[in-house]
Amino acid sequence: MASQEENLRRALESDAPLTAAVHQRDVARQAAEARNWDEASMVGRTVTINRPREELYAFWRDFRNLPLFMENIVSVEVLDDRRSRWTVAAPADRTVQWTSAITDDEDGRLIAWEAEPGGDIKNVGRITFRDAPPGRGTEVTAEIVYDPPGGDLGKLIAKLFAKEPKMQARHDLRRFKQLMETGEISTSQAPDAAPRA
Repeated sequence: MASQEENLRRALESDAPLTAAVHQRDVARQAAEARNWDEASMVGRTVTINRPREELYAFWRDFRNLPLFMENIVSVEVLDDRRSRWTVAAPADRTVQWTSAITDDEDGRLIAWEAEPGGDIKNVGRITFRDAPPGRGTEVTAEIVYDPPGGDLGKLIAKLFAKEPKMQARHDLRRFKQLMETGEISTSQAPDAAPRA
């Protein structure tokens, strides 16, 4: 039987969406069983960013930077070198919170975490930074397994409000790419619609 790590790698590298979805479902199921969660969903996305791996890792490792490109993050409070408290926007003008602890940290390569018990959303994940082919920068892969609040109903409500993690992960990684490659994030807001002082 394939390990969780092998299933995850295959799911993320697969060119076939159905194959990737099956592997991601298997990884999520294994994570839920290992942690005694009711259920789990998995998000896995990769983006290539034309910047050095070490630079991207350093920017991400300072968790206070994450609200700069992750739209739904209200704040990340760094508690110490391994723990941080996250406040994230949720549907219906609510927020959810959890404290996250780093479980693995390889300088320039990997950051892995797990939410501590008692938070609003159970989650575990990792972000990896791999050299892309020469001249192309870095492949950044985000992998998150979470226990959706409210089960299927919670996922449906989140999707209706565009807060569902699968959609948001893709959007946030694109924003990270824009910020790191250009120094800014483009918006679809018309210039004359900008807030007035």
